[in-house]
Amino acid sequence: MKILGLTGGIGMGKSTAARSFSARRVRVFDADAAVHLLQSPGGRAVAPIGAAFPGTVKRGRVEREALRDAVLGKPEALRMLERIIHPLVRDEQRRFLARARRDGQRLVVLDIPLLFETRRAAREFDAVVVVSAPAAVQRARVLRRPGMTADRLAAILARQMPDAQKRARADIIIRTGGARHATDRAVRRIVRQFRHEP
Repeated sequence: MKILGLTGGIGMGKSTAARSFSARRVRVFDADAAVHLLQSPGGRAVAPIGAAFPGTVKRGRVEREALRDAVLGKPEALRMLERIIHPLVRDEQRRFLARARRDGQRLVVLDIPLLFETRRAAREFDAVVVVSAPAAVQRARVLRRPGMTADRLAAILARQMPDAQKRARADIIIRTGGARHATDRAVRRIVRQFRHEP
């Protein structure tokens, strides 16, 4: 089974690329979605986050805004949160891969926003795909999101590896600054390449 890592900075079009893979019947592990489930009622991250960050859990779920305020711009608090979340996400990923292998999948995608930042080993993937757009396009996309501000965007970008560095480490780059069908074409080529490799 071939495993592709999919990553890119905020607003680069990674979610669009992930949907394009899914539309071609490629199973996609969404690390962000896994975090949401872990922080929802019954999720395994709720209790440890509540203990580490008092006031961030209400009605059995992690209040994401409260948690964001508790860690944004606070490196030690962020590291504490990562020590809770990252092992749990890795466990969910292992389960995803085990199911895919049992089901005879030939290709899967691991959608991991902070793939390089969390020092994921290259040997985990047959290739790493980086989704990239011009900085002006990225900024415009992100600032259209509800509740997003220029200051919040700056804090998020400070946590992320610069796009140029990600592109330098990529095996494959998908450029998303133009029409959406260009992303679809790029994904189609990737799927064709990796599904037909021996």
